[in-house]
Amino acid sequence: MFDTILIANRGEIACRVIDTCRRLGVRTVAVHSDVDAQARHVEMADVAVSLGGASPAESYLRGDAIIAAAQSTGAQAIHPGYGFLSENPEFVDMVTAAGVVFIGPSASAIRAMGLKDAAKNLMAEAGVPVVPGYQGAEQAPEALAVEAGRICYPVLIKAVAGGGGKGMRLVETPEAFADALASAQSEARTAFGNAHVLIEKYITSPRHIEVQVFGDGTRAVHLFERDCSLQRRHQKVIEEAPAPGMTPEMRAAMGQAAVRAAEAIGYKGAGTVEFIVDGSDGLRPDGFWFMEMNTRLQVEHPVTEAITGVDLVEWQLRVASGEPLPCAQEELTITGHSFEARLYAEDVPAGFLPATGRLAHLAFPDGARADTGERSGDVISPHYDPMIAKVIVHGSSRAVALRKLRRALAATQVAGTVTNLAFLGALARHEGFSNGVVDTGLIGRDLETLTAVPAPSNAALAQAVLALLGLSRAPMPLDGFALWQPVTQDVAVQVGDQDVACKVTVRAPGQIDVSVDGALVAARFGANGWRFDGQPCAAVHLDGGEVTVFGDPTFGVKKIDPLDVEAALVGSGDLVEAPMPGLVRQVFVSVGDPVAKGDRLAVLEAMKMEHSLLAARDGIVAEVMAEAGGQVEAGAALIRLEGVEEDAP
Repeated sequence: MFDTILIANRGEIACRVIDTCRRLGVRTVAVHSDVDAQARHVEMADVAVSLGGASPAESYLRGDAIIAAAQSTGAQAIHPGYGFLSENPEFVDMVTAAGVVFIGPSASAIRAMGLKDAAKNLMAEAGVPVVPGYQGAEQAPEALAVEAGRICYPVLIKAVAGGGGKGMRLVETPEAFADALASAQSEARTAFGNAHVLIEKYITSPRHIEVQVFGDGTRAVHLFERDCSLQRRHQKVIEEAPAPGMTPEMRAAMGQAAVRAAEAIGYKGAGTVEFIVDGSDGLRPDGFWFMEMNTRLQVEHPVTEAITGVDLVEWQLRVASGEPLPCAQEELTITGHSFEARLYAEDVPAGFLPATGRLAHLAFPDGARADTGERSGDVISPHYDPMIAKVIVHGSSRAVALRKLRRALAATQVAGTVTNLAFLGALARHEGFSNGVVDTGLIGRDLETLTAVPAPSNAALAQAVLALLGLSRAPMPLDGFALWQPVTQDVAVQVGDQDVACKVTVRAPGQIDVSVDGALVAARFGANGWRFDGQPCAAVHLDGGEVTVFGDPTFGVKKIDPLDVEAALVGSGDLVEAPMPGLVRQVFVSVGDPVAKGDRLAVLEAMKMEHSLLAARDGIVAEVMAEAGGQVEAGAALIRLEGVEEDAP
């Protein structure tokens, strides 16, 4: 076993690796950018080395600096985590040449699986079923359109060097192919430096089921499957293991295919073989096809650990240090069921836009595993993925585990930035998902219901108002004292984009009436604290003039200062602003152009994803304040519209 390893990553995966190293007595070295100097993974490690900069290119993608840090700190091995350099074969070659062990597969194995087209050809030769499609060298748009027609619509355009949904587009008609291809190639070129794509037949009732494999360079075993079908824009949201509806025959067939794939390339370490599965008529051994292999530890690996009892990071360290596979296939078994939910800083009502901000408060419930690289007070940076944490639960059955997931999400507390927590809770309660009826289109079909913002109860609003006024404390003897009659205080608050008028009347110590838009809530203090209309109070976090009330749903309430209220002149749809920091990739309009509601005005690139900015109403372009290639901050004015002139009578 190694004495010291360096972790070439940040956030929750770096902290996850450190946890196992601590248990094994292995010394850890963290690397960090300038903006991560006070990050949790830096605090947890035994030694920390600065890489400088802020963006990944200036820090976590600097392979030479990472290797130098390993050599200067005496690290014998480098763990890449996921993302960044984890699947970069040139980096693996550099690490090996420097006399340091790369905790993962060989560069040749990564290269074999790095390009989706070549990987599919290799898998077909190894006897692994592959999806019908085109993965040739000819990349002319006209030729690709012909191939798409030959395969038959609907088809998927996928970047050959891609992953994480980047450079991927679903195309349902020939008319939509050209625009989808251009967008996919642009995104792929930005994210991977390679605009080449392949075309695949789109399975109409697809499930995404992947198999965890582990090899020692010669032989491999599988640690069963994970179902990752709950996706939005090809990004996984909730994963589970084992897959619902899985039969012994299907599991054996998929496991054997995954092992063949790993052994065909002499795979060493943890990897995942992803399959697209036809779920239209149950799971059948002849209804799955190879999609890609991720030559690293997956984000969702904890659900496999939960059902097998295996610490995959420990296995990585042991095999990389020269030990044989820790156990044989027949020794691996499944116990119970596990779910993982990915908690992100993102604005769901605004179309899941990535969000930034300071985490004023962050806490997770007992009884759930929370893998996180964040703490209360940390800032979500625009430079990196906005994941806050992964919430993982395990139960004796799928039904038990799902109930635990719902409770864990309801008890997770986040204040200071918007998150997808309510969306995750809605997914966990979804009837189809609860019944194990899942496919990759579920979220898209029910998106409106899943993203509906539930209204907080009057009792919860009353509690928020008392907290804002400093009245949620234990009562004082003179509370409510007045010479003639109780004094009523008017309070205006904002919940989301809604203003709510409240009146607070302190009648006596421990007796407060709160009117919420005319509805009366009785707040009474007893032996167990405040109760609102007889209901116990929820946990809250007060941060200046804003309070967050935790629960299902969690919501924020701001106190409105009458002196700050002005006539609202903005928000009519005249001004198109950048919803987040990013790069203006394209501008489609010029001054004087007429536009209709929904027209695409510009494309903003942020966090390696492209976001279309649409016209909120019909109008004429009055001013264009951005140009392609420009970097903009969140809230920057990009395009101004003016009204359409009506014809004179």
